[in-house]
Amino acid sequence: MLKVAASDYDGTLFRDDIITARDAEAIRKWRAAGHKFGVVSGRDHGMLMPQLKHYGVEYDYLACNNGGLISDDQERVLWEARIEPAVLKAVSKLERVRKSFHFSFSSQDRTYLCHDLPGTWVWREAKEWDYPIVAITEDDIDHLPQTIHQYSLGFTNPDDALAASEQVNAHFGDVVHAYPNRCAVDIIPSDISKQQAIAHTLSLFGWDGADILAIGDEINDLPMILGYHGYTVATARPAIQEQARKVYDSVGAMLEDNL
Repeated sequence: MLKVAASDYDGTLFRDDIITARDAEAIRKWRAAGHKFGVVSGRDHGMLMPQLKHYGVEYDYLACNNGGLISDDQERVLWEARIEPAVLKAVSKLERVRKSFHFSFSSQDRTYLCHDLPGTWVWREAKEWDYPIVAITEDDIDHLPQTIHQYSLGFTNPDDALAASEQVNAHFGDVVHAYPNRCAVDIIPSDISKQQAIAHTLSLFGWDGADILAIGDEINDLPMILGYHGYTVATARPAIQEQARKVYDSVGAMLEDNL
């Protein structure tokens, strides 16, 4: 039976600021055995791809922005979601959201950025990985020239991230959902999740009926962990580990155990 692995990126595949050679080799062996591997991440498409290349990670698909964009192994975008411009603008006015040190809007090939304050990591990462950032003003939010499928925030502590997420979900939960991830918040359409991203990927690639191995470490990973009876890593919080089928030391260990 075909097996499709779906790994979160930050905190799962990418830990301690590195993807290990063991994990990259385990992925190569997994794909050589005829199985599929992809990354299901909150990161932007253009920020994720160069990092995977840098660490020699091969893949069959990417589900970026928590499922807001799906691409293949040739970097072709196959599908993307949409957040209505009026919703982006309205969310930006919420009190707890405004404590964020950036408003980051993800499109297919670039990130639009405003409200960027000292502490934001977006400019640093964009420079490091040669990813285009377009500086805008808050007046531009509701008439950006491209489809936006994720709105991201950053905070100095997890409590502020959680508080902002709760406020977004309380006011706009019918159209978007905010996922806190440590000090970051990812806001995506309410009908999108990492579980939905995997299901959509299977349909797009004709892999329906495959055995799914999902692994992640945070709240935004729970939809796919619970939906596919998935796994987590030993560095995940106890609250996440309690929801997983099994705890592995690494993504590579999970792949090796299921070959």
